[in-house]
Amino acid sequence: MVECRPGCGACCIAPSISSPIPGMPDGKPAGVRCIQLDADNRCRLFRSPLRPAVCGGFPPRPDTCGASNGAALHLLAELERVTAL
Repeated sequence: MVECRPGCGACCIAPSISSPIPGMPDGKPAGVRCIQLDADNRCRLFRSPLRPAVCGGFPPRPDTCGASNGAALHLLAELERVTAL
């Protein structure tokens, strides 16, 4: 099991989220920072019932997180690109 790297936030920036997020009722487009991501790149809703189910269902994995925060952003942006076709 892979754990989230502190301060990464790539999964809150790179992918689009089509479900409502508190403060973002229409979700968010790919590449846009989620409003719930704090200054330390941590999710303000992480343990909250307000956190979108899609976020809770997207666990950290080596093939999406890579070896660094930059790699995670790149891998997730590429995954977004190929699934948006």
